[in-house]
Amino acid sequence: MIKCHLSRIMGEKKLKVADVARAIDVHRNSITLLYDETATRVDLEVLNRLCNYLNCNIEDLLEFIADS
Repeated sequence: MIKCHLSRIMGEKKLKVADVARAIDVHRNSITLLYDETATRVDLEVLNRLCNYLNCNIEDLLEFIADS
């Protein structure tokens, strides 16, 4: 399972979905799906832009959790 920590990171930085989407020039729905952890596909360019904007590494954003 892949866990996305976008909601936690955005909460710590007090950022809104719309503000992040606008800042990185990505459709709001793409950010919402990651934020809600309902995304089934993620564009690498979106991850690149998020990491640059949030000043984080990919491992800060995404975590692999082995299935039990």
